[in-house]
Amino acid sequence: MDRQTQKMKSRVVKIESEDSWDFFIKQANNQGCPVMVHFSAAWCMPSVAMNPFFEELALSYQDILFLSVDVDDVKGVASKMEIKAMPTFLLMKQGAPIDKLVGANPDEIRKRVEDFAHQIRSNKTT
Repeated sequence: MDRQTQKMKSRVVKIESEDSWDFFIKQANNQGCPVMVHFSAAWCMPSVAMNPFFEELALSYQDILFLSVDVDDVKGVASKMEIKAMPTFLLMKQGAPIDKLVGANPDEIRKRVEDFAHQIRSNKTT
């Protein structure tokens, strides 16, 4: 991601280390906040192409924590989460993956996040 893009206010948190991953996942769990993760690589054009879409999703779903993990920078997290291809999108609740989508498919990703958000909201009201 270029410096220009990083200067804009982003709702997507870029994970720089395993420690920061652990910190944000623990914080989300403590707050009962669901998590959406974009596993990407700078050399993978479909991953890079999904960045603006992922930013847009993050703005649309304020009650979900959006994280971005470059698999080359944070290999341990990618390995622990069993990420084998980029881009991979992972929906998590209470620190556990509940849905995984491999590939750059904005329509399917949006649908799954919408379903996920709807489930979360339904659970809060029951």
